[in-house]
Amino acid sequence: MFEQLSDRLTDTFAKLQGRPRVTDADLDEALRDVRVALLEADVNFKVVKTLIATVRERAIGENVIANISGAQQTVKIVHDALAEMLGGETATLARATSGPTVIALVGLQGSGKTTTAAKLAASLRKEGRRPLLVAADVHRPAAIDQLRALAKQLALPMESASETTLIADVTNAIAGAAANGRDTVIVDTAGRLHIDDAMMDEVASLVSAVKPTELLLVVDAMAGQDAVEAAAAFKARLPITGLVVTKVDSDARGGASLSIRAATGIPVKLMGTSERLDGLEPFHPDRIARRILGMGDILTLVERAQEHVDQKEAEESARKFLESRFTFDDFYKQLQQIKKMGPLGDLMKMIPGMGAIAKQLPDGPTAERELKRVEAIISSMTTQERVDPTLMNGSRRKRIAGGSGTTVSEVNHLLKQFKEMQTQMKQLRPMLQGGRLPRMRM
Repeated sequence: MFEQLSDRLTDTFAKLQGRPRVTDADLDEALRDVRVALLEADVNFKVVKTLIATVRERAIGENVIANISGAQQTVKIVHDALAEMLGGETATLARATSGPTVIALVGLQGSGKTTTAAKLAASLRKEGRRPLLVAADVHRPAAIDQLRALAKQLALPMESASETTLIADVTNAIAGAAANGRDTVIVDTAGRLHIDDAMMDEVASLVSAVKPTELLLVVDAMAGQDAVEAAAAFKARLPITGLVVTKVDSDARGGASLSIRAATGIPVKLMGTSERLDGLEPFHPDRIARRILGMGDILTLVERAQEHVDQKEAEESARKFLESRFTFDDFYKQLQQIKKMGPLGDLMKMIPGMGAIAKQLPDGPTAERELKRVEAIISSMTTQERVDPTLMNGSRRKRIAGGSGTTVSEVNHLLKQFKEMQTQMKQLRPMLQGGRLPRMRM
């Protein structure tokens, strides 16, 4: 979502970095480009005005003009101002001091409340929590069925409410949670296609009765400035404690989601990064600012690796690499772990300086097809062929191509790539402690 904005700002600061010293004219030009880029990304114009004024004031105060390191200082000032605009410190979810923690989700229809409820349950379970899902959207057709299906997919318990006894049903579900060993209750409330008094009255009554620990407003990043207006309207009627911005992985301009914290004062606590049930991440203002400025996001990349990659298996694979024992079986396992972490292009963008290379990679669907093709070829090999590719003569290659729905040429290409990779690892081995693998730390 931030790609277009990131490209514009990266180009702006690349020009600034190429100059020996920053002049008044250079600063004016850079800030003008920043202003245009933010406005084109749909960032609220009042927020843009304040941001530019803050950057200019700090740039003058820190004497970046005619300073040999002025370009670097300007980038840092913009980074810090962006991080502040996004909320500064990371806002975490509160926990109840007694009884189960109750998290209620509110928002308009189509914002992604129901899916977010399931994602949040999955995320909290990874932290050792025992969540219970409560379906309280009694107006949208199939909303309860959708949450039930998601709960079943996650193997989590779910309770549902009826329209006539909504408050009583939700209250009873919360009361029974502790007795059933559930320490967190996530309530998916009803929304509407637009804000109206009926919806607000219903949600306000439910919130008053339930008194949730967290009342999270779910907003769609693709909604533009409507998301800011919706957040302001909900804040006026309800004690909103935080925001969840969904569809951050979309190709929308998304600037509204950047300015929503500054425009409403409500902290963004979570963001939906994919349609998968593990596609929910904490919102770190500093890291988002770094991504926007093309500075990478190593911390998030490491966290994903820790979550999805088995460290012992990774160390064993690396050891096999260096000892020339790496087989197609090992290669297949590595592909599966990489897929769990997300699209390769997105992962590379988190590495400082790799954004330009990431753009040269195939797009999502193309890369996905390439991975599936490689997986199909490896799956069509026998156990012996995966361990010793030299066994593969012409007839074996033809059989593998037929079994994987590919061509002999594609099978040959993969075998060639694999052999080249093994050769490169043999050349690398002497450079790493005489062939000994250093301790891997994640």
